[in-house]
Amino acid sequence: MARSRRSKLPPGLATAAIESFDLRRGGIARVDGLTVYLMDALPGEEVTFSYTRARRKHAEGRVEQVISPSPERVVAGCDSFGHCGGCTLQHWDRSAQLRAKQHVLLNAFQEIGGVVPDQLLVPLAGPSGWGYRSKARLGVKFVAKKDRVLVGFRERGSGFICETERCAVLDPRVGDLLEPLAEMLGTLSVRDQLPQIEVAAGDTQCALVFRVLESPAPSDRDTIAAFCQKHRLIPFLQTAGPESMHPLVETRHELSYCLPNHDVVVGFLPGDFTQVNRELNRLMVDQALEMLDLQPEDRVLELFCGLGNFTLPIARRAAEVVGVDGDPGLIARAKSNARANSIHNIRYCCADLYQIPVSEEWILGCFNKIVLDPPRSGASEVLEPLSRIGAERILYISCCPETLARDSGLLVRKLGYRLVSAGVMDMFPHTAHVESIALFQKGG
Repeated sequence: MARSRRSKLPPGLATAAIESFDLRRGGIARVDGLTVYLMDALPGEEVTFSYTRARRKHAEGRVEQVISPSPERVVAGCDSFGHCGGCTLQHWDRSAQLRAKQHVLLNAFQEIGGVVPDQLLVPLAGPSGWGYRSKARLGVKFVAKKDRVLVGFRERGSGFICETERCAVLDPRVGDLLEPLAEMLGTLSVRDQLPQIEVAAGDTQCALVFRVLESPAPSDRDTIAAFCQKHRLIPFLQTAGPESMHPLVETRHELSYCLPNHDVVVGFLPGDFTQVNRELNRLMVDQALEMLDLQPEDRVLELFCGLGNFTLPIARRAAEVVGVDGDPGLIARAKSNARANSIHNIRYCCADLYQIPVSEEWILGCFNKIVLDPPRSGASEVLEPLSRIGAERILYISCCPETLARDSGLLVRKLGYRLVSAGVMDMFPHTAHVESIALFQKGG
């Protein structure tokens, strides 16, 4: 495939009227026959900009001045906006962000799957777009020239760590501590051997996993432990792969979140997959159960069940639930969560969901409702085996509109289902990430 040729950058400033918007590349304009992407420009605005990259048919630029601002433009809530690459949509009203994400979802359904939902759901959004992020991976870098450690997300369009004092979207138990955290790390003997910190926050406890390339000295361990004790954080160390993660201090280190409308508490370890936004997750679980229209006699199968985020509350209303996941650690903790919640009508199985033997007991079961919550790659490999079950409803939770659209096309055009409803969920406010939910019903 031929590469797009670089072109010489046009000199000086140019003016553009923003015609449309791409969630990942910003405002789109046509200038002198080129499609120009301007990250901080919004639809309907007139801006002046300078070119930063040019190809034969498209270019990118940096907004220098907004001449005519959009009524949807708002003041960004973070001092590092425009520099940090973590949240690129803070300057756009949240309702406008959600409309743009709905457009992305509908466009994917039509262009990739060749389907249209019977009903477009109202976007599901939490009360606040700030301090919501309970799971994150922070970069750490000792900069010798500055003789200091930087902690945070990457700079926009760069591999460097953004220099920032706080993060407005992180759980404030950590987001407000970036500067003192960096100062503490700067005192460690392993300050140049600590590339990442994993943040994992539950409802009442918050953990930091310090990933180190060499084992810290006892004095380093004491420094980290004292910092975390002062700020009521639980410290973990990880010196190699995920299996090497262990608590730095022998104390109670239970992380959990509750689903209060379903009398469920979900326990997890810092390295486990959990939804990034706890408040939105609660709303999502509520909506999922409503869409499933659960009845006391229902038998429900969930694939990619993880810790039991859906299976546990479903089991409160259904006769029987089976949850399947490919991660044995998650399955072990899902079983533990079922016991802790005194739920006895769930069976959990560990299986490779991308290579399902037809002899698997659960694939031969009689389930009338199915839940899918796959990774970004989607669930196309499991759909045909699942179609033999003949479930009346399939609920699909997706973190990638393109693979959801692809799988929707397969369900509707080949496997005899109808796309009843679909919509986006604001799991990651102020970012280009699109989380969505879709309901399929058997037959026309």
